[in-house]
Amino acid sequence: MPTATNRGVSLHYETDGDGPTVAFVGDVGYGAWLWGWHFDALTGPFETLIWDLRGTGDSDAPAGPYDVATLAADLDAVLADHGVERVHLVGAGLGGMVALRYAHEYGRARTLTLYCTAASGDGVDEAALRSLSLDAGETASLDGALSPTFRETDPALVERITEWRRAEDATDDAFVAQAGAMTDFDAPPLYEITQPTELYYGVEDPVIPTDAAESLAADLPRGTATAVEGRHCCYVEHAAAVTDRLTAFLDEYTDPEF
Repeated sequence: MPTATNRGVSLHYETDGDGPTVAFVGDVGYGAWLWGWHFDALTGPFETLIWDLRGTGDSDAPAGPYDVATLAADLDAVLADHGVERVHLVGAGLGGMVALRYAHEYGRARTLTLYCTAASGDGVDEAALRSLSLDAGETASLDGALSPTFRETDPALVERITEWRRAEDATDDAFVAQAGAMTDFDAPPLYEITQPTELYYGVEDPVIPTDAAESLAADLPRGTATAVEGRHCCYVEHAAAVTDRLTAFLDEYTDPEF
Protein backbone atom coordinates (compact mmCIF):
# COMPACT_ATOMS: atom_id res chain seq x y z
CA MET A 1 0.00 0.00 0.00
CA PRO A 2 1.72 3.20 -1.14
CA THR A 3 1.97 6.14 1.22
CA ALA A 4 2.98 9.75 0.82
CA THR A 5 4.15 12.08 3.58
CA ASN A 6 3.33 15.73 4.22
CA ARG A 7 5.17 17.29 7.15
CA GLY A 8 5.42 13.99 8.94
CA VAL A 9 1.81 12.90 8.32
CA SER A 10 1.55 9.58 6.46
CA LEU A 11 -1.15 9.52 3.76
CA HIS A 12 -2.39 6.22 2.34
CA TYR A 13 -3.47 5.99 -1.29
CA GLU A 14 -4.28 3.37 -3.91
CA THR A 15 -4.26 3.46 -7.71
CA ASP A 16 -5.48 1.25 -10.54
CA GLY A 17 -5.95 1.43 -14.30
CA ASP A 18 -4.17 3.27 -17.08
CA GLY A 19 -4.60 6.55 -18.87
CA PRO A 20 -5.20 10.07 -17.53
CA THR A 21 -5.28 10.21 -13.74
CA VAL A 22 -8.52 10.90 -11.88
CA ALA A 23 -8.02 11.60 -8.16
CA PHE A 24 -10.89 11.43 -5.68
CA VAL A 25 -11.04 13.67 -2.61
CA GLY A 26 -13.36 12.51 0.14
CA ASP A 27 -15.96 14.25 2.25
CA VAL A 28 -15.98 14.80 6.00
CA GLY A 29 -15.67 11.49 7.81
CA TYR A 30 -16.17 9.15 4.88
CA GLY A 31 -13.62 6.52 3.97
CA ALA A 32 -12.53 5.34 0.54
CA TRP A 33 -15.69 3.21 0.22
CA LEU A 34 -17.42 6.41 -0.91
CA TRP A 35 -15.74 6.13 -4.31
CA GLY A 36 -16.28 2.43 -4.99
CA TRP A 37 -18.88 3.01 -7.70
CA HIS A 38 -16.74 5.64 -9.45
CA PHE A 39 -13.66 3.45 -9.14
CA ASP A 40 -15.37 0.56 -10.89
CA ALA A 41 -16.79 2.77 -13.65
CA LEU A 42 -13.60 4.66 -14.50
CA THR A 43 -10.73 2.26 -13.83
CA GLY A 44 -9.30 1.05 -17.12
CA PRO A 45 -9.59 3.95 -19.54
CA PHE A 46 -8.46 6.17 -16.67
CA GLU A 47 -6.01 5.71 -13.84
CA THR A 48 -7.99 6.11 -10.63
CA LEU A 49 -6.35 7.37 -7.44
CA ILE A 50 -8.14 7.18 -4.11
CA TRP A 51 -6.57 8.45 -0.89
CA ASP A 52 -7.54 8.65 2.75
CA LEU A 53 -7.72 12.18 4.10
CA ARG A 54 -5.77 12.70 7.31
CA GLY A 55 -7.91 11.32 10.09
CA THR A 56 -9.53 8.69 7.85
CA GLY A 57 -8.83 5.05 7.04
CA ASP A 58 -5.15 4.09 6.93
CA SER A 59 -3.80 7.66 6.91
CA ASP A 60 -2.45 9.22 10.09
CA ALA A 61 -4.84 11.11 12.34
CA PRO A 62 -2.87 13.97 13.90
CA ALA A 63 -4.56 16.24 16.38
CA GLY A 64 -6.60 19.09 14.89
CA PRO A 65 -7.44 21.64 13.91
CA TYR A 66 -7.35 20.85 10.18
CA ASP A 67 -7.85 23.31 7.35
CA VAL A 68 -8.44 23.10 3.63
CA ALA A 69 -5.02 24.54 2.78
CA THR A 70 -3.34 21.67 4.66
CA LEU A 71 -5.56 19.08 3.01
CA ALA A 72 -4.71 20.54 -0.41
CA ALA A 73 -1.03 20.23 0.47
CA ASP A 74 -1.69 16.62 1.48
CA LEU A 75 -3.25 16.02 -1.93
CA ASP A 76 -0.24 17.51 -3.66
CA ALA A 77 2.07 15.27 -1.63
CA VAL A 78 0.10 12.22 -2.77
CA LEU A 79 0.14 13.26 -6.42
CA ALA A 80 3.84 14.10 -6.30
CA ASP A 81 4.65 10.77 -4.66
CA HIS A 82 2.86 8.94 -7.46
CA GLY A 83 4.46 11.09 -10.16
CA VAL A 84 1.23 12.65 -11.43
CA GLU A 85 1.79 15.72 -13.59
CA ARG A 86 -1.82 16.47 -14.57
CA VAL A 87 -4.97 15.31 -12.84
CA HIS A 88 -8.75 15.38 -13.05
CA LEU A 89 -10.10 16.07 -9.55
CA VAL A 90 -13.39 14.70 -8.20
CA GLY A 91 -14.31 15.97 -4.75
CA ALA A 92 -17.36 15.67 -2.51
CA GLY A 93 -18.32 18.18 0.19
CA LEU A 94 -15.07 18.98 1.99
CA GLY A 95 -13.25 17.25 -0.88
CA GLY A 96 -14.83 19.68 -3.33
CA MET A 97 -13.47 22.56 -1.27
CA VAL A 98 -10.03 20.94 -1.28
CA ALA A 99 -10.29 20.60 -5.07
CA LEU A 100 -11.14 24.31 -5.42
CA ARG A 101 -8.19 25.34 -3.27
CA TYR A 102 -5.90 22.90 -5.07
CA ALA A 103 -6.93 24.14 -8.52
CA HIS A 104 -6.15 27.71 -7.46
CA GLU A 105 -2.83 27.06 -5.71
CA TYR A 106 -1.23 24.23 -7.68
CA GLY A 107 -0.62 23.54 -11.34
CA ARG A 108 -1.73 19.95 -11.84
CA ALA A 109 -5.55 20.21 -12.04
CA ARG A 110 -7.12 19.68 -15.48
CA THR A 111 -10.81 19.58 -14.58
CA LEU A 112 -12.96 19.68 -11.45
CA THR A 113 -16.03 17.62 -10.66
CA LEU A 114 -17.66 18.72 -7.42
CA TYR A 115 -20.43 17.07 -5.47
CA CYS A 116 -22.51 18.88 -2.84
CA THR A 117 -19.98 21.67 -2.35
CA ALA A 118 -20.19 25.33 -1.37
CA ALA A 119 -17.76 28.22 -1.82
CA SER A 120 -17.74 29.00 1.88
CA GLY A 121 -18.26 27.33 5.22
CA ASP A 122 -21.02 29.88 5.72
CA GLY A 123 -23.00 27.84 3.19
CA VAL A 124 -22.74 24.67 5.29
CA ASP A 125 -25.40 23.64 7.80
CA GLU A 126 -23.07 22.66 10.63
CA ALA A 127 -25.66 20.74 12.64
CA ALA A 128 -26.65 18.69 9.59
CA LEU A 129 -22.99 18.02 8.81
CA ARG A 130 -22.24 16.76 12.32
CA SER A 131 -25.32 14.51 12.19
CA LEU A 132 -23.59 12.50 9.43
CA SER A 133 -20.93 11.20 11.85
CA LEU A 134 -21.02 7.58 12.96
CA ASP A 135 -20.89 9.01 16.46
CA ALA A 136 -24.51 10.10 15.90
CA GLY A 137 -25.50 6.44 15.45
CA GLU A 138 -25.18 4.09 12.50
CA THR A 139 -28.79 4.47 11.38
CA ALA A 140 -29.33 8.13 12.27
CA SER A 141 -26.11 9.15 10.53
CA LEU A 142 -27.46 7.93 7.18
CA ASP A 143 -30.59 10.06 7.32
CA GLY A 144 -29.00 13.20 5.92
CA ALA A 145 -26.87 11.25 3.46
CA LEU A 146 -29.26 8.86 1.72
CA SER A 147 -32.97 9.16 0.99
CA PRO A 148 -35.49 6.89 2.72
CA THR A 149 -36.44 5.43 -0.66
CA PHE A 150 -32.86 4.36 -1.35
CA ARG A 151 -32.42 2.86 2.10
CA GLU A 152 -35.70 0.98 1.96
CA THR A 153 -35.19 -0.32 -1.59
CA ASP A 154 -31.81 -1.98 -0.98
CA PRO A 155 -31.31 -2.69 2.74
CA ALA A 156 -28.53 -5.20 1.98
CA LEU A 157 -26.48 -2.48 0.29
CA VAL A 158 -27.14 -0.14 3.19
CA GLU A 159 -25.82 -2.79 5.57
CA ARG A 160 -22.67 -3.17 3.47
CA ILE A 161 -22.21 0.60 3.53
CA THR A 162 -22.51 0.51 7.31
CA GLU A 163 -19.85 -2.21 7.50
CA TRP A 164 -17.52 -0.21 5.27
CA ARG A 165 -18.08 2.85 7.44
CA ARG A 166 -17.22 0.95 10.61
CA ALA A 167 -13.91 -0.05 9.05
CA GLU A 168 -12.93 3.20 7.31
CA ASP A 169 -14.76 6.31 8.51
CA ALA A 170 -13.30 9.02 10.70
CA THR A 171 -14.88 9.36 14.11
CA ASP A 172 -14.47 11.37 17.32
CA ASP A 173 -11.77 14.07 17.17
CA ALA A 174 -10.80 13.30 13.55
CA PHE A 175 -14.36 13.85 12.35
CA VAL A 176 -14.58 17.10 14.32
CA ALA A 177 -11.28 18.30 12.82
CA GLN A 178 -12.42 17.54 9.27
CA ALA A 179 -15.79 19.18 9.89
CA GLY A 180 -14.02 22.26 11.20
CA ALA A 181 -11.97 22.47 8.00
CA MET A 182 -15.21 22.47 6.00
CA THR A 183 -17.09 25.04 8.07
CA ASP A 184 -14.07 27.38 8.24
CA PHE A 185 -13.45 27.32 4.49
CA ASP A 186 -13.47 30.44 2.36
CA ALA A 187 -12.78 29.90 -1.33
CA PRO A 188 -10.03 31.75 -3.17
CA PRO A 189 -11.24 34.17 -5.87
CA LEU A 190 -13.50 31.97 -7.95
CA TYR A 191 -12.92 33.96 -11.14
CA GLU A 192 -9.32 32.77 -10.98
CA ILE A 193 -10.32 29.08 -11.07
CA THR A 194 -10.62 28.57 -14.81
CA GLN A 195 -10.64 24.77 -15.11
CA PRO A 196 -13.77 23.24 -16.65
CA THR A 197 -15.99 22.40 -13.69
CA GLU A 198 -19.14 20.37 -13.27
CA LEU A 199 -21.02 20.56 -9.98
CA TYR A 200 -23.76 18.18 -8.86
CA TYR A 201 -25.97 18.87 -5.85
CA GLY A 202 -28.69 17.00 -4.02
CA VAL A 203 -32.07 18.68 -4.17
CA GLU A 204 -32.78 17.50 -0.61
CA ASP A 205 -29.25 17.88 0.78
CA PRO A 206 -29.53 19.16 4.38
CA VAL A 207 -25.82 20.06 4.54
CA ILE A 208 -25.37 22.19 1.41
CA PRO A 209 -28.47 24.20 0.41
CA THR A 210 -29.26 24.25 -3.29
CA ASP A 211 -28.69 28.01 -3.53
CA ALA A 212 -25.15 27.66 -2.14
CA ALA A 213 -24.28 25.00 -4.72
CA GLU A 214 -25.84 26.90 -7.61
CA SER A 215 -24.10 30.11 -6.56
CA LEU A 216 -20.73 28.36 -6.57
CA ALA A 217 -21.23 27.05 -10.10
CA ALA A 218 -22.44 30.44 -11.33
CA ASP A 219 -19.36 32.19 -9.96
CA LEU A 220 -16.89 29.82 -11.63
CA PRO A 221 -15.90 30.98 -15.14
CA ARG A 222 -16.42 27.50 -16.62
CA GLY A 223 -18.82 26.04 -14.07
CA THR A 224 -22.13 24.27 -14.60
CA ALA A 225 -24.58 22.92 -12.01
CA THR A 226 -26.80 19.86 -12.22
CA ALA A 227 -29.50 18.93 -9.70
CA VAL A 228 -29.67 15.30 -8.57
CA GLU A 229 -32.50 13.71 -6.62
CA GLY A 230 -31.38 12.80 -3.14
CA ARG A 231 -29.48 14.09 -0.14
CA HIS A 232 -25.83 14.73 0.70
CA CYS A 233 -24.66 11.49 -0.96
CA CYS A 234 -26.92 11.80 -3.99
CA TYR A 235 -23.99 10.77 -6.20
CA VAL A 236 -23.98 7.40 -4.41
CA GLU A 237 -27.74 6.91 -4.83
CA HIS A 238 -27.53 7.71 -8.54
CA ALA A 239 -24.01 6.45 -9.15
CA ALA A 240 -24.72 4.93 -12.57
CA ALA A 241 -26.14 8.12 -14.05
CA VAL A 242 -23.59 10.38 -12.38
CA THR A 243 -20.59 8.31 -13.43
CA ASP A 244 -21.91 8.18 -17.01
CA ARG A 245 -21.97 11.98 -17.00
CA LEU A 246 -18.54 12.12 -15.38
CA THR A 247 -17.04 9.76 -17.96
CA ALA A 248 -18.41 11.87 -20.82
CA PHE A 249 -17.04 15.02 -19.19
CA LEU A 250 -13.58 13.52 -18.68
CA ASP A 251 -13.52 12.20 -22.25
CA GLU A 252 -13.73 15.80 -23.47
CA TYR A 253 -10.41 16.58 -21.81
CA THR A 254 -8.17 13.58 -22.45
CA ASP A 255 -5.83 15.51 -24.73
CA PRO A 256 -2.49 15.52 -22.86
CA GLU A 257 -1.88 19.06 -24.09
CA PHE A 258 -5.00 20.37 -22.36
